[in-house]
This record gives sequence, C-alpha cells and structure tokens, in this order.
Amino acid sequence: MSKQPELKHAAVKILKAELPWSLLAVAWLPEGEALAAREALRALMPQFSFASCVPFSSPAPVDAPPDATRTGLLFRAAADYAPDPALLSRIERWLGLAGDEALQYADPKKGQRRTMKLVRTGSEARLDGFLLAGDTSAEAWIKTLLQDSLPAQSYGRLLLVPGSKAPVEVADAAKQRGRQVCTCFNVTDIAISGCLADCRGSDDSRLAALQASLKCGTNCGSCIPELKRLVRATAATAAAA
Repeated sequence: MSKQPELKHAAVKILKAELPWSLLAVAWLPEGEALAAREALRALMPQFSFASCVPFSSPAPVDAPPDATRTGLLFRAAADYAPDPALLSRIERWLGLAGDEALQYADPKKGQRRTMKLVRTGSEARLDGFLLAGDTSAEAWIKTLLQDSLPAQSYGRLLLVPGSKAPVEVADAAKQRGRQVCTCFNVTDIAISGCLADCRGSDDSRLAALQASLKCGTNCGSCIPELKRLVRATAATAAAA
C-alpha cells in the first residue's frame, strides 16, 4: 500500500496596509445633486490605492423648514503619496467646495490641503462641507461640527488648523450629544436610549419601534448589532429598576 504524501499547510498572515497619505471630504448637497456627485466621485476612486464614497443623513437644523431634506456624501481615500492637486480640485467641485467663499490652506510639498465651506444665514454660519488631505486628524471635531450643524461663525480660519484637538465648544457639544451609533442617519446612543425608554414589548418589537422612530439601522445595517445590544441593555436596566 503506497504511502500518501503529507500535505503541509502554509500559514497566511494578513498585514494591515500602511498608506501614509489620506483624504477625507464631506459635504451636504442638494438632494437632486447628490446622486450625480456620488457617481462622479466613484469614477475617481481607481486613482487611489483605497477609496470609498458613501451617503449619510442627519436631522435638519432647528431653523430649517420641517420638510427640509439634507443629503450628505463622505469620500475617503488613501494612497502611498499625495495625488495631483488637480484631482483634489475635481473632488472639491463635485462636493460644492470650490469658489471664492471657501477657506483653503495648501502645502503641496507636504501633500497637505484643507478646504472649508461656510454657509451664512443672517448672523449665523454653519459648516457645509470640508476636505482634509494629508493630515486628517481633525476629522473627529470637524465632522461633528458639520453633521450636527453646530454654529461655526466664531471659528473662521481656525477651521484650517491641523490636529485632533477640538475647540472646547465642539468637544462639549459632542459630549452632551453622545456617541454616534448610526452613521447613515447620525443617531447617537443618548438619542437611542431616550427612545427605548418609551418602547414596550419584546426585544424585537422594541428594536422595530426604535428603527421606525429614529431610522437607525434601516440603511446599511452595520449598526444593528450595536442597536440590539442597547435594546437588551435598556431592558435589563428597566427590569432592575
């Protein structure tokens, strides 16, 4: 009886890709323009080593009409080196960030670029879109400033300052609002817990009521495991009370 050859399995190790240059561009767009902008940005994605383009939503500002619809696009990319500035200009144009009203800083030698677009209504100003290229560490507080429509008129050119440290006003507002759970509809854990406090029934029925009320977990679905965890947690808290 012949001996079968011994099979050896080689170990496969997956390493995290290290792409030193990164880009984040986010903007609110009129509903009729968002789809065309998304398709145009997707066509630019092959020019980067990594890229993604996703829509997002958020409740309208308190001073907006009740039926106001806000649609946002988030374009993220990474590469081994900074691309041609003309490519960044194309991204800015599709996101409505081009124009004399936009604030901009650029350092081509370091591959850095920051663009901010403020929209003014009377004495108020809000961030309508931004692009961070090269150094995207300011994402945490600038993204909050845009998604939550926080007043931005006092920041001015400070919006162009790099770094992850947020102005106190933005940090405090973000802390009071809570941790974002649903990115698609910008729903936080505090809003979810408040809604679940008024929901009754089984875990499934409470989850359904939560989704019907806040829309969280009804688009991409990536936050559903966290929503289920919060549903169970609030049920346990209520039972212990």
